[in-house]
Parts: sequence; C-alpha cells; structure tokens
Amino acid sequence: MTLGFALAAAVLLLILWLGQGVRRIGSVSVGERIPDRPESALLLIDLQSVFWDHGPYSKTAKEQAATNILKEVEAARAQGHPVIALRQEWSIPSTKAVARLAMKGQAIAGSEGTELAERFASLPQHVLVKRVQDAFETGELDRLLERLNVGKLRLVGLDLNYCVQKTALAAANRGYDVTVVKAGTLSVASTEAAENQMKSAGVTIC
Repeated sequence: MTLGFALAAAVLLLILWLGQGVRRIGSVSVGERIPDRPESALLLIDLQSVFWDHGPYSKTAKEQAATNILKEVEAARAQGHPVIALRQEWSIPSTKAVARLAMKGQAIAGSEGTELAERFASLPQHVLVKRVQDAFETGELDRLLERLNVGKLRLVGLDLNYCVQKTALAAANRGYDVTVVKAGTLSVASTEAAENQMKSAGVTIC
C-alpha cells in the first residue's frame, strides 16, 4: 500500500509538473503599458533551421512566406527600422520535458537547428532567445524595444497559431501598435481562431 501510494503520488506530481510546463509554454504575459513611442520594428519569429528547413510546411508555402518576409525586411531597412529575430530555445526544465514528449525534442537549448535558417541569418540587427511561445516572457525584448524607442511592431514568422499569436497578444497587452503580416507567416492548421483572438485584442492582420 505504501509503495503503491508513493508511486501514485509520484505519477500525479509528474503529471502536474508537465501540466505546468504546458501552461507556461502557451501563456501570454502582460507587462507594463508602454508610453507613446514613435519608432517601429520588424520581428522575425522562429525562423530557425529546425522549423524552417525541417518543419511540416510545404515548399510552396515556405517560398511564398519567404518572399513576403524579405519584402518586409527590405521595407524596414529602407525606413531605418530595426529588424529583430527571436529564436526559440526550450530551456525551462518542465518545458524541455514537454518538448521531448510532444515536439520531437525540437529547439531544446543546445540542440541542433536552433540557429536561424541560412536564408534569414544575415537579416536581423538583433537576435534574442525566447523560452516559450511569448517572446516577451523573459523581459529582454521589453528592454530592447524600450532602448530603441519602439512603439509599433510588425510580425512575421511561424507558427501563426502559436508563437506569432502569443507574441502579438503579449505586445498588445503592453500597448504596442501591432500588425501581423499574414502573408509572411506559416501555419499547419486553420488560423481563423487565432486571427479572431488577435483582432479582439486590437492586433491588425494584414
């Protein structure tokens, strides 16, 4: 009985721990409301080798998205707007466990493929690492955007249903003027629900 109870308790704790990891992965941070800031920036989300080169997206979808991403980068550069890349690295113990169990172990910190895919590697002036879907979670992006006096964001990358959406919602929570460039994103499923949620939060989808 004692051994059985101990095993059951251990299993329950493991389930709760993994559940905490799942919640953390998909949560959206709030943060402080920003003051008026005049500058704009382009965010490139998760354009990493492991996702871009080896992900579930079709060649045609990737080529179309890449064309629009490069247009966005060109426009940002022409206007003097910073280009910021966010790279996913699962580094929190519970989220690393979830990644191993449910995500084929992709993008775990220290694993292959976490670097930007070759065609995007030279594009950003700044590269930050994010630990969950919301790129604002660590506070590092907040500090960089404050230093750059940025109040307007344009988002491209992947996946629209996950990291793009959660980052857009976190930005909206902080008072940023947020636009998601749909043609510069990728997704493996319908994006209708994600788009509706973002629009309800004040995010522009173009």
